[in-house]
Amino acid sequence: SGSSQVQPMYWLNPKNGVQYLMNVRVPQTAIESLAALKAISSGSAGSPGGVQLLANLASIHRTMVPPIVSHYNVMPVIDVLAGVSGRDLGGALRAIDPILAKARRQLPRGSFLTMRGQAETMASSFGGIAIGLVMAAVLIYLLLVVNFQSWSDPFIIITALPGALAGVAWGLFLTFTTLSVPALMGAIMSLGVATANSVLVVTFARIHLQEGMTPLAAAWEAGVGRLRPVLMTALAMIIGMAPLALGLGEGGEQNAPLGRAVIGGLAVATLATLFVVPVVFSLLHRQEPAGSHGREPLSSPSSETREEKP
Repeated sequence: SGSSQVQPMYWLNPKNGVQYLMNVRVPQTAIESLAALKAISSGSAGSPGGVQLLANLASIHRTMVPPIVSHYNVMPVIDVLAGVSGRDLGGALRAIDPILAKARRQLPRGSFLTMRGQAETMASSFGGIAIGLVMAAVLIYLLLVVNFQSWSDPFIIITALPGALAGVAWGLFLTFTTLSVPALMGAIMSLGVATANSVLVVTFARIHLQEGMTPLAAAWEAGVGRLRPVLMTALAMIIGMAPLALGLGEGGEQNAPLGRAVIGGLAVATLATLFVVPVVFSLLHRQEPAGSHGREPLSSPSSETREEKP
């Protein structure tokens, strides 16, 4: 406290020309009560108002003030800290949002109410992962287009991805697990395995189509022939994620959503790979004749040479 909070005062040293900030303060021993504080004189005899008692210039009374005033971007702030116990962060935020909306309407002009901390971090993480998920799906589709030299076959492959997302949603719902960053990471993992299994089925269906089979027969043979590899890949991932999904041990519950998302996503994605992908393949290729994807013969009857005897 002192005069620096009212108006800064500087004293110019005539010897070196340097200005020094001056702060006029009343000794703490001179302020023993509110009456002593009110009796402090302010101003000077040469000022327009003359010497005035502090009681004539302000209303002085006791009140409660925060011992520490925090600042954010130079603005004074009041931090209200709260912890979440016994429920998920998303559910707590949904319960707090209506309270904050009501409080914002009652704030005085120039005041703001902002949610920070883990809520802000979770929102930014969800936004980043959602953008990354969309970009990953687009890039995977473009890479498959280059690999298969076709626009339809990559579309057949990604038809298993909605099943994986549905499995993730059902897995989290049945286990009473909330959507979180580990759960989204598990969704990305299940999408990757589902894409790999679908690529395997479509590749073998194309091979059978090149050998002269009809689209329906090629899809059937690919589904039956790749049944064991697809199941082994999915089961290996599901069994490996089972201990993680149970959340055993200290801190295991933190990563349990990842395992549950992977298990639920692969359970449904495997069924989609074995049943939906072959059906879509046969439907999209039903107008093509058998063997249309085969290699062109090196020679044709019109180009054959005949040996004629004289």
